[in-house]
Amino acid sequence: MLTLLKIRNLALVDELVWELGSGLVGVTGETGAGKSVIVGALKLVLGERAEKSLIRTGEETCTVEAVFDLKDPSAINAILEEGGLTPCDGGDLIVRRMVGQNANRQFVNDSPVTLALLKRIGEHLVDLHGPHDHQSLLSTERQLAMLDAYAGSEAAVANWRDAWRTWRGKMQELEDLQRAENASEQELELLRYQLGEIDAANLKPGEESDLEDRWRRASNATRLLEASGAAVTALSNDDGILDRLTEVQRLVRELEKLDPSVAERVAGLETAVLELQELERSLVEYGEELEIDPKEAATLEERVNLIESLKRKYGPTLVDIIARRDAAATRLDTIENRGEKLEKLSAELAECRAKLDAAGKSLSTARKKAAPKLAKEIAGQLKDLGFKQSSFEVPLVSSSEPGPHGFEGVEFQFGPNPGEPLLPLRQIASSGEISRVMLAVKSALADQDATPLMVFDEIDANVGGEVAVAVGRKMAALGSRHQVVSITHFPQVAATAAHHFVVEKEVVGGRTRSRLYPVTGEARIKELVRMLGGGGEQARAMAASLLENSP
Repeated sequence: MLTLLKIRNLALVDELVWELGSGLVGVTGETGAGKSVIVGALKLVLGERAEKSLIRTGEETCTVEAVFDLKDPSAINAILEEGGLTPCDGGDLIVRRMVGQNANRQFVNDSPVTLALLKRIGEHLVDLHGPHDHQSLLSTERQLAMLDAYAGSEAAVANWRDAWRTWRGKMQELEDLQRAENASEQELELLRYQLGEIDAANLKPGEESDLEDRWRRASNATRLLEASGAAVTALSNDDGILDRLTEVQRLVRELEKLDPSVAERVAGLETAVLELQELERSLVEYGEELEIDPKEAATLEERVNLIESLKRKYGPTLVDIIARRDAAATRLDTIENRGEKLEKLSAELAECRAKLDAAGKSLSTARKKAAPKLAKEIAGQLKDLGFKQSSFEVPLVSSSEPGPHGFEGVEFQFGPNPGEPLLPLRQIASSGEISRVMLAVKSALADQDATPLMVFDEIDANVGGEVAVAVGRKMAALGSRHQVVSITHFPQVAATAAHHFVVEKEVVGGRTRSRLYPVTGEARIKELVRMLGGGGEQARAMAASLLENSP
């Protein structure tokens, strides 16, 4: 769950530290008090793009930091490892987002990450829904994933994906082979020429660096011999460096006899003489090893020119040339032996299709069994939310050909009124209706949904009375299995929360700021009275009753 949210310099919030509890967390406050800042902060954590206008007036940066206590970090760790980051060794995951006037940065456990990676992580941490934020629910692909989760078909889905990838790979091979039948004689000649030219060069990976070193040494042998000889002469002739150092050694020994303390100052002289003598011997050996062989230099130069020519034709590196050779060999083999390959591939493809059909049949069976149960479960949840005579169906749409998700698709259909046709969820115009449908679906799938935090941003808009009470109770029930944050204007919903926080604007030093604080006891009753629209004993009694009757 989300245990801590820190916000600094975001919109009206100068600094906010929010420690959340488990279960249903209610957030209330006057319109314009800053409740939307909470949602804005969470959206930043989820990897949504940031606007500079979010930064509090007069500040250079705003920061949001969220700490999640992960019961099972395996899914997050898989994403972290894929992104080259260290996985969580404990239960805490820390996400920090910094939005500046000139640059934005984001971190996970203090390691910098890309926005795309943060977005992937965020999808596993928070499920956020507002009055017009139900795209995931309207997606037929997402609906199919919900049905599979409800059916407990994770293994069947994994089997299908493996079989599908294998089958599609073989289908691609078949298409490539069929295209090979249309190869022209001109293409065959070109492939044979490329293969012959590269093979004739007998290239060896990594030879280029050593070859160039040998060629450079052979082509400059005369100059190398001259330079090394001159260096030896400078070291060892009658008036050379070593001869002069012998005189220096004599003078130093005389100094040491007269003043022994000078020994420490000249200790490095003997070492220097020995190293120069070793340098002389090494240069002499080097000169003896050098061979002036114009024929070898010409041969090496010819080899270097050949490789450079091949690089210009087939790639900037030896690796590219060898890869081009392998591709030409594969293509040529495919064309010349397509009959034999086609027979083998057809047999493999038939085997793959049989496995795909078996995996699809198993998955379809699970879906057909689960679909009416899920529809019934959601319909029951909808009745609790005020749709007493509504209908809900989970129809499967079969396909004759396999697709990436199986042999069928699904599109949830909803009919709020009897006698009216059921419509796909994407055709529901009322935000109040779609909000309650979303809550019903989430409630039906609560046990299968692995997202630790659900955020409902005023999804109870456009409802009231007993429906608002039902919405609150449904959220409280969700809170028994998930951490749920509900930003609401309805006292019936706020009263069901296990923890209640109020967002309030205040003016300090001539600046407006938003603050958030918990309310309990009399303070909570006072907030519920405000939400009920008036003071007086009757409103207070109603607020107390809402709290007493809350789950």
